[in-house]
This record gives sequence, structure tokens and C-alpha cells, in this order.
Amino acid sequence: MIDVQDTAGPDAQERLAQQEHPEPRADGRPLSAGATVDGTALDAIAQRVLWLSCAIVDHANRGRPNTSGVKVGGHQASSASMVGIMTSLWFGGELRAEDRVSVKPHASPVLHAINYLLGDLDESYLPRLRDLGGLQSYPSRVKDPDRVDFSTGSVGIGATAPLWAAMSHRYLRDQFPETPLAGRFISLLGDAELDEGAVWEAITDPGARALGEVVWIVDLNRQSLDRIIPDVQIARLQGMFEAADWQVLTCTWGTQVTELFGRGEGGADLRTRLEDMPNEEYQRLLRSRPEELPDRVLGAAPSQALRELVGSLSEHELATAVRDLGGHDLPRLLETYRQIDDTRPTVIFAYTLKGRGLATEGHPGNHSALLTEQQLGDLAELSGMTLDDPWHRFDPGTPEAELVAQTARRLQRATPEPHPVETVPTELPWGHKAVTSTQAALGRFLSDLSRAAPEVGRRVVTVSPDVASSTNLGGWINKTGVWSPGERHDWFADDTERLLRWTEGSRGQHIELGIAEVNLVSLLGELGATWSRWGEPLVPIGTVYDPFVSRALEPWSYGMYAGGQSILVGTPSGVTLAPEGGAHQSISTPSIGLEQPGCTAWEPAFAQDLEWCLLDAISRIGRPDGRSAYLRLTTRPVDQSLADVSTDPALREERRRQVLAGGYRLRSHDQERVTLVGVGAIMPEVLAAADRLAELGIAAGVVCLTSPDRVFEALQARDELDADRGSAILDVILPRDRPAPLVTVQDGHPHTLAFLAAVRGDRTRHLGVTEFGQSSSVEQAYALHGIDVDSIVRAAAALAR
Repeated sequence: MIDVQDTAGPDAQERLAQQEHPEPRADGRPLSAGATVDGTALDAIAQRVLWLSCAIVDHANRGRPNTSGVKVGGHQASSASMVGIMTSLWFGGELRAEDRVSVKPHASPVLHAINYLLGDLDESYLPRLRDLGGLQSYPSRVKDPDRVDFSTGSVGIGATAPLWAAMSHRYLRDQFPETPLAGRFISLLGDAELDEGAVWEAITDPGARALGEVVWIVDLNRQSLDRIIPDVQIARLQGMFEAADWQVLTCTWGTQVTELFGRGEGGADLRTRLEDMPNEEYQRLLRSRPEELPDRVLGAAPSQALRELVGSLSEHELATAVRDLGGHDLPRLLETYRQIDDTRPTVIFAYTLKGRGLATEGHPGNHSALLTEQQLGDLAELSGMTLDDPWHRFDPGTPEAELVAQTARRLQRATPEPHPVETVPTELPWGHKAVTSTQAALGRFLSDLSRAAPEVGRRVVTVSPDVASSTNLGGWINKTGVWSPGERHDWFADDTERLLRWTEGSRGQHIELGIAEVNLVSLLGELGATWSRWGEPLVPIGTVYDPFVSRALEPWSYGMYAGGQSILVGTPSGVTLAPEGGAHQSISTPSIGLEQPGCTAWEPAFAQDLEWCLLDAISRIGRPDGRSAYLRLTTRPVDQSLADVSTDPALREERRRQVLAGGYRLRSHDQERVTLVGVGAIMPEVLAAADRLAELGIAAGVVCLTSPDRVFEALQARDELDADRGSAILDVILPRDRPAPLVTVQDGHPHTLAFLAAVRGDRTRHLGVTEFGQSSSVEQAYALHGIDVDSIVRAAAALAR
């Protein structure tokens, strides 16, 4: 761990100014990107950014009519603590056009203020924070009108995204060397975000330690939403990053107070006193009246040397000294960036004040506090602005205007040339085993796809959290290998008994992570965004045990919100995983899939259905109107003849279209007294129940749904005359002229299919899983939860009376 104040020294600014022509590093980045920056101009820009960010929030709350009475909100104090860090990065010359930056959610006004000064945001948007069609509440890569590299807002998730983007770019360059180069991947995050487990899961992943292009800068303002972060936690945080083999830099103090620290024994005691006091005491010190401050700094038992030093300072000098933190000292920050080791990831802890430069500075309740009109007027005067003309840019010809123009030219980014995914076949030329599971069919599909459509297959990348072999990716991995940033020796290459060949290298197409579902889906999201970042689409397919989809849902949802497109396979699923017991049952995942925006959920019963669904899902990846997909599979072997797929080309194509529309009829009767609707692995029981009902003289139709999600969309679109959304499928599976009671059956929560009652207004009985189970056989589990043949027959017979 390096404290940069010790390596920089009070003459850092002078040294920077002397280096007019810094030599480039190996990666082409100048040794001191900020060497020729006019310090006075940089300070003026920082003050203007502070003003603009506060004015943006103020106009959102006071400048627009608000008839609902709902608070608009915004974060002036959280923005203020980031102004120095972001100004030094953008205008200090550190950023390149190729760099990507994730900005902490509550500092979005700072990002928009910077983009406005750079000419990347029209002035008309500045009063429209949190307004429909205006600036989003938090940075949004796909919804904001200006340049936003990463969506944030899901605390901790957006902070880790640059790490996964860096890994995705490394993989992409290995597979497609013509991919544009990238620079650093920088996360700007608040220290309270470090409470999130996703952060620690990410930094400890073995693949992260090789990513020297990753830089995190922690806004260490020691406040969270409701409180001051207790005690002094910096040593613990530093140690956790160091244990993960990250470089740790700390930018604690500014130039002025560092000079005081050098004044003999009293200076050393002052430093010890300020660094040892708990966060709460330091924050209280900031809010003290001037006459109280000396006693609060001295504490209970000060040394004589400390008394003499504090006594020699005026109230103003002392107040300035205790606020002189490294995260607001622009030369200190620039010097800190020079210490970055590009051979491993780096974290910089930059000490800041929440609300720096505002009347709310350091107040424990300042998180959502707004400046009063008088306080805003005072800030305007200090910033050389007026309330009547809040958006004034720097006058042409001034040093500030020239520095802004230089920065805008330096950060111009070319639009990547798109390379769409090659045409995806609608069907593969090989059949399927007579008895197989959908999970086994997945593994075979991946190998067959590479044979049938090699250009599509080379874009596939599979990811799993240490469950590759148990989710049937073994054959695929044996064929393509495991990706790693560099070649690794295979110590088991001569083991003749090994079935899974775990060959690692830069050309592999499978990425294996540790057991952390959050990492899996976070990486999926960034692999699924390469098409829009660098013009080269990938087809990311992640496998995870379906019971753990819920654990991974928030970061996967975040990835889709941020524009990532991927395929998540949850397998095995449901109580069909009976021997594993209740802890490994997935009950709510069918509903989750149906309700997830930007995603189509599938639960095919048969291998051929799975093939058609997967090919369709792949064809929708890596394009502006693309969608993600979630597939729920099982390990239960099923007789494939039950699918009754015609060999006639025309009828086969009709079945394929119905599968993709959401479902199809397996049995129909003119005098249908009840209709059985099944999904996924439960279809053998549904068909057996139909046979039993026929023996009882009850004609039962059978519907096999492949995607309740698609069928629900069709129901929503039925009265919208929107043929593109496939509403015609409703008359295929539930024709209006043949109404009958419905029994729906699913290895999941029964409410997932409850909407089917609205298709024709039928009486319904919904069978499914609503309770935790226990270890058992599949047959016992189905009986326990009432989804076995007997339960289906009883429900159908009761409705058919």
C-alpha cells in the first residue's frame, strides 16, 4: 500500500509544471498526463463543474412544476465530493478517448456538467434532470443523451462493470484481433458501495488480478445515505484489496496540511491525531464553530508540541488545514495517477468531504439536502456565475475555454464499425437422441452449432461459475478449450483417465469463474455489450443452477438495462431435481423470467424445441433491437417421440414457428371437455394424464408451451392489431370456437400460467409448486407437490363434470 502524499511531496505541482514533454509509457499513455495543465485554469473548471452540478439538481427541484407532490431528488453533496476527482481525470489530461469510466450513481450531475462543457450535451437538457426524455436520475448508457460509458444505480454492481468490460475486451481481442484497442477501465465509486458483496466477489476472482487496465477510485467521504461510516475502516479496506493482489494507493492529504505535518514534532502529532480519530469525530469537527475548532483538534490529551502548533494558526488556517484532503487537491490527484502500476489492477482511496465547497459540507444529513436559494446564490457568486444565467460557458479565448477545447479534442471517440453476427440457421442438420434431457441437448447443441455454422460458433462464449461439467458443457469445453489471458500449462494432459480436458489459453471459448453467480451474470452483461462498445458482437451463454437464478437476477437485470444481451441457462430446475431436496428447488424462476424486461423466457420440453429456441435466441443477440434470453432446463431424460414432430417439411416448419411463438398443440379433439397445458419436463405426466382421461371418456386436449412469456405477450397484443408480436398463436393453442376448462401444470409456481384464464375466460385449475420439498425420487416429488399424473387427472375430471 502506497500513500501518495509521501511520494509526491509539497513540490509536486512544480515538478509537474517542469515536465512539458513527458515520455510515453509502454501503452502510449504519457508518464504525466497532466504535466502541462494550467493549474489555475483547472481550479476554475473544477469550480464551474461544482456550480453546474448543483444548479442541475436545483432546477430539477425548484425550476419545474411538480403537481404530484413526489420529491424529485438529486444529490448535490455526493456530487461535490467527486468534483476534484472527475475534473482531474477529464481536464487534467489523464483520460484518453479509449478509456471507459463508470461514475458513481449520485455523481451523475457532475458527469453531465463535464459533458456539457465538452460540447457533448445540449444546454436544453441541463434543467431536465429526472424529467421524461431528459437526464436520468443515475448515469444510463442507453437512456441518457450524452456519453455515458456504464450505467450505474444498482449500488456496487455498476462499480464492478468496468472490470468485466476489461475482461470482455481481452477475450474479444484474442478471438477477433482486429477489434479496436481499449484503454483503462475506470470505476469511480463511493466508499459506502464497498459494503456490497458484489464488490468483493469481483475483486477476488482469479481472473481479475491480471487486469492491469482496471483502476478503481474510491470517493472516501466517510458518509453513506443515512449515517457517517463508523470508526476508521481504511486499513481493513486496504488490506482486503492487497490480499486480492491489487495495487493500493491512498491520496489522503492535500499540499497545505502536508506542509503542516512537516513542522517538527507538533506536525507529526497533528497528523497522528487527524488520522486516528474516528470518522464520526472528524465529521463533527468539520461542523464546529470557529472558536470551538482548536479544542476539538487538540482532543483530550494533546502534546505540548501539538498545542503550540495549533495555537500558532488562525481560525481560518486551522479550518482550511483540517479540510485539506487529497481528493480535492488536483495536483495531488494527478501525482497519484502517475503511480499506477499497469501490470495489475489498482484501487485509489481518495479522501474527500461530502458536500465539499457547499454550505452542507460534512453535515451527516446532507445526502439529499438541497441548498437554499440564498446558499445557491452565494455559490453562484463564488463561482463567477449568476442565477439568471446559470449555464454560461467559459468565454472564448480564456485559458479555461482553451483547456476545455483541448480536452474535447483529446476525448473524441470514433464510432466502431459494426460487424453483425453472421446469419444464424433456423435448424441444425442432425437429429437428437431418442431419450434425452434438455440439459444434455444443450451440450450437444453447442458442438453441433460450431460444425453447422462455424462463423456463428466462433462468436459463442460460454461462462459458468464452476459448474461447467455438471451443466453439460464438457463436450464443448473439450472441443474449444478454456479461455485465459495467457497460456497455462496443463498438468493433467497425460492423465488418460481424465474425461474433461481443461486446456487453457487465449483461444478458448469457455470462461470459468469461481462460485459466484453475481460475477457470472455481470460478465455475461459485458460480453453481451461488445457489439456496441467495439463493433464486434459475441454470443454469451451462461449456465447456472436454476435455484440460484434469483441470487443472480439483479446484476443480470442491470446488464440488460445497460444494453448487454446474453443467454442465461438455468439448469437443472424445479423439483425435478428431487434428490437434491428443497434447498435446490427453483419455484419462482418461471415467473421471474416472464416478468424480466428485455428478455424472453423459454422452458422447452423436448430437444428439438430447445434447438429452435436457442437458434432464435442467438439470432437476436448483438444488434440494436436485440434481446436476452433465459432458458429453464432439466436433467430429466424424456422420450423425444412424445414431441410428435412431423417429417413433412411444411408441417415441420409450421411446428417450428409455433414453438417460437410460445407453444403448440399436441392433441386436439372436436368435443374437447378439458384442455391440459404443460410446460417443460412435466410434459410426460401431462400426456399420460390425457391418456387416462380418454379411458374415462373425457376428451382432453394437450398444449405444450415453450414460452409462457411469448404467449403472455400475444395476449397483451391481441387487441392491438400488432401482428408482429404473434397474437395469432392464441387461436392455435386455445381456439375461441372450442372453449374448455383449463388445467395448467408446471414444475414451478402455478401463478405463472394463471393469465391463460383470460384468453377465453375459461374455468381453470393451476397445478404447480408452492411449498419447499425434501429429498426424494422424481415421482415422489411430483406426488408431494400435486403435479403427478393422478393429481392432473383429478383436477381435470373435476372441471369436466
